[in-house]
Amino acid sequence: MSNISRTPRMFSPGRTSLDDYQKGIFVDDEEEKTMSTDVFDIPNKKAPLERLKKWRQATLALNATRRFRYTLNLKREEQREETISKIRAHAQAVRAAHRFKQIGGEKKKEDDDKPPEGFGISAVKLAQLVRDKDFDSLQQIGGVKEVAKLLHTDADKGIKENPEELLCRRNAYGENTYPQKAARNFFVFLWEACQDTTLIILMICAALSLGFQIKTEGIKEGWYDGGSIAFAVILVIFVTAISDYRQSLQFQNLNEEKRNIQLQVIRGGRRFKVSIFDLLVGDVLPLNIGDQVPADGILIEGHSLSIDESSMTGESKFVHKDQKNPFLMSGCKVADGYGTMLVTGVGLNTEWGVLMASISEDNGEETPLQVRLNGVATFIGKVGLTVAVVVLIVLLIRYFTGHTEETADTSKFKAGKTKFGDAMNGVVEIFAIAVTIVVVAVPEGLPLAVTLTLAYSMRKMMRDKALVRRLSACETMGSATTICSDKTGTLTLNQMTVVKACVAGEMNLPPESTSVAHNLLKEGISQNTTGSIFKPEGGGQTEVTGSPTEKAILSWALEFGMNFDEEKSKSSILQVVTFNSEKKRGGVALKKLQSPSEVHIHWKGAAEIILDLCSSWMDSSGVVQNMSPSKSDEFKTTIEGMAAASLRCVAFAYRTYDTESIPREEVQLESWEIPEDNLTLLAIVGIKDPCRPSVKEAVNLCQNAGVKVRMVTGDNIYTARAIALECDILKSDQSIEMPTVIEGKDFRALTEEERNKIVDKICVMARSSPTDKLLLVQALKRNGEVVAVTGDGTNDAPALHEADIGLSMGIQGTEVAKESSDIIILDDNFSSVVKVVRWGRSVYANIQKFIQFQLTVNVAALTINFVAAISSGNVPLNAVQLLWVNLIMDTLGALALATEPPTDHLMHRPPVGRREPLITNIMWRNLIAQAIYQIIVLLTLTFKGKDILNLKDGNVAGHADKLRNTIIFNAFVFCQIFNEFNARKPDQKNIFRGLHKNRLFIGIICMTLILQVIIVEFLKKFAKTTQLNPKQWILCIVIGFLSWPIAAVVKCIPVPERPFADYLRKKSKRKESSAPGEASADH
Repeated sequence: MSNISRTPRMFSPGRTSLDDYQKGIFVDDEEEKTMSTDVFDIPNKKAPLERLKKWRQATLALNATRRFRYTLNLKREEQREETISKIRAHAQAVRAAHRFKQIGGEKKKEDDDKPPEGFGISAVKLAQLVRDKDFDSLQQIGGVKEVAKLLHTDADKGIKENPEELLCRRNAYGENTYPQKAARNFFVFLWEACQDTTLIILMICAALSLGFQIKTEGIKEGWYDGGSIAFAVILVIFVTAISDYRQSLQFQNLNEEKRNIQLQVIRGGRRFKVSIFDLLVGDVLPLNIGDQVPADGILIEGHSLSIDESSMTGESKFVHKDQKNPFLMSGCKVADGYGTMLVTGVGLNTEWGVLMASISEDNGEETPLQVRLNGVATFIGKVGLTVAVVVLIVLLIRYFTGHTEETADTSKFKAGKTKFGDAMNGVVEIFAIAVTIVVVAVPEGLPLAVTLTLAYSMRKMMRDKALVRRLSACETMGSATTICSDKTGTLTLNQMTVVKACVAGEMNLPPESTSVAHNLLKEGISQNTTGSIFKPEGGGQTEVTGSPTEKAILSWALEFGMNFDEEKSKSSILQVVTFNSEKKRGGVALKKLQSPSEVHIHWKGAAEIILDLCSSWMDSSGVVQNMSPSKSDEFKTTIEGMAAASLRCVAFAYRTYDTESIPREEVQLESWEIPEDNLTLLAIVGIKDPCRPSVKEAVNLCQNAGVKVRMVTGDNIYTARAIALECDILKSDQSIEMPTVIEGKDFRALTEEERNKIVDKICVMARSSPTDKLLLVQALKRNGEVVAVTGDGTNDAPALHEADIGLSMGIQGTEVAKESSDIIILDDNFSSVVKVVRWGRSVYANIQKFIQFQLTVNVAALTINFVAAISSGNVPLNAVQLLWVNLIMDTLGALALATEPPTDHLMHRPPVGRREPLITNIMWRNLIAQAIYQIIVLLTLTFKGKDILNLKDGNVAGHADKLRNTIIFNAFVFCQIFNEFNARKPDQKNIFRGLHKNRLFIGIICMTLILQVIIVEFLKKFAKTTQLNPKQWILCIVIGFLSWPIAAVVKCIPVPERPFADYLRKKSKRKESSAPGEASADH
């Protein structure tokens, strides 16, 4: 689930602490103050609402509904916030009323609803328990264990995995789903496409033309002009609606994937993953740091469990959960600790379900590229409007002054002689041409082309194991200059096994089962873990669940005879310190049931950190020896030896503790800190996690593409160095001293200025905490890098949020990490990260291809019609023809070019700069050359075409002009078809490479060709064309074909690396700087 509040929250480098982040406290981002003043330039993350409003106000949109469809609905967002606050207020009022009744001693009414058949408690009663946090009623029932019995659930083993029982529960208590807002059907998109201002005007023109023409020429001949415009407009509307509808379905499917969270349940004593939608009342769930509470429930057992309830209450403080406050609300997050819960309410029987059903999820989100393209479209639109107005005025003046010729000898309008209907029809025709120029000139499809390519890319990225949560991340990934990657599970396989062990000072694997250390290890491993072991009653293979590290340790313990359930039954847990990536260790205090006066404290964590806490060690005979400096060095050598072999080193230690020193009160016990000094070292193990087979190739591919890969890991510096060499992040001839390889504590100790100086040289950061990762990201961003960061833990959330692109892990990642990320890597594989980089570059490249293609059509069509209108009073391309050209370049062109798959060529060039212009020098070179060629050829045909081609009127007056205009129209369309191939490879001469892989492109080209033949040869009266003979068809094809050799020649012309726009800016700055001086001199 996404966060309830989507109001942008600022996380400022160096100004917001990790604690503040976790509490939801943010400081305004410094970057916002230094951003460009251009309203069409927004940050890729955390854009303020004011900035989002400004670019909308500055946009020229003739169909705002369509233009802003896939952007954030700011009005709906405000309504959403109001709804959330009302529901929260209502829930709090209900709780307050309940407390008031309790204080007043009012007797509660008995529920008149009966429990479902086969169960002992109703859904309404369960919902009231959690909603009202009614502890007294829970106690009257007999506590959580009694509730479990009423639900026929074993509090330890969960419900039985029986299809009939599961169906019975689903029917009795409902499913964990809530009503979704119905998706818009095709007719809604059809209606929105009809709202285009220019198309409405054209339909009015078509209606007027129909009226005047039928009145003067009769219905048999008079309906062609108006009917043809109407048909062309309807065709544009339908094609646009179909394209938009398909995009909507793609986004809908992707949103379903985002909501389908996979979580662990305990059924029949066995842990396995199910979809959040398959969760049922009576299920027993394990909860760990970073998990989302997926349903309402009651805590069965918990240790140091803190819940972030801000999504439901609006308050950012964490709430401690124990047996006195056991109620858990759906939609909240586990901030610390772990435990198990009994599910008591799902779907609409939870406050979260009511909340989600009451608000409509807005899938809109503007991306920086989308907004910049709105700026480009606005500029082109203004130019087009100016041209259209000038053409309209010129044509009207020429028409009413008798300078618009119908044939060589007669003019269309003669004062006092031309009928009113004919005159008005001529005006309507001129007006329709001017409006159609606006249709062609205002590229409404330009911003939507971004959405089209993003929708296509997101669908394909799902196949490449990447789920996009934020659209803008697709674009930004193409600009990434560095990737800060985790080691475990990303660069490695996450298939951990214990391959070396030093137990009781001796290297043996597995240890001797008779040693005292062996028994203490079994005790510590079984209790100081969040994993579990399941042995099927009827025999079969033992199942070990938990994190990869936990599974490796538990599997190792099974090898030397640990009975998991038996060991857990020998002691009870007094207090727990949950393992986290900040401390690199976790501990547990145990009370022996057979001897209650005996308390054992067990610690497990990073080997060298645990070793530093030990003052003694246990030998093979069970005797505790003092930790002498020489013995400490011996253990350190063992750790370094394991680490040099790419092993993760984990140490186990314990100590006894005086029972009298332990607080007896439950409240004091909860705040009691487990001692971590004077520990006795029991064992050190080396865990092997092999590198992924494809990771070396993926790292080299990134480095060749100008993307530096840095490894950020919690492992010690020797393990990190060995893995980095294995993955090619460090080269064998490269320096492996500081700062190339650095520890988190050393980097943290530096000043901000010192960090900025060395950060570019860092390749590996070992023993890093989440704070170190955050500082690294901030330093890299200050140095101008575009940073992608991978993370899986709850504490990684600030770094994921701060990075330009946050990449969370789909398998090992917590829900908190996923919600803070922009893209979820579903297979936790670094190769998938590299594929995301390819797709990011592909998105940007495809948009640039489309811009080049569309601007060429814009420039050529506007210039040809403008020059022809000014000079002769006639335009060679009429309204219907221009609408067809608009369809080719807008919707069909976007479909063809925006869906090009990524190529290897994209990974052989540097990343796209953060502020690089959309239209590069290469694009300017290509489009200017093609536009000039088209303008010269088509204007030559306009003014000299009849003479060059020896066209005669024959028996039909005006036939030569009609034939010439048909050739111009046909040649113009063929120029666009051939130029579409050129646009595929703006910087490569071989424009056919990979063509066979894009069937959609080939299909659209074929469809365009077929429709063009139909328009010219069979829809003559509709399109005002005439039949062409084979020679004329060949001529048109040759004119289009010549764009290929021209493009090949032009691509040999070198262009400066510095963008043309920079030269213009420099000139304008010179003028501005010289103006004050001149003024003062004059003064």
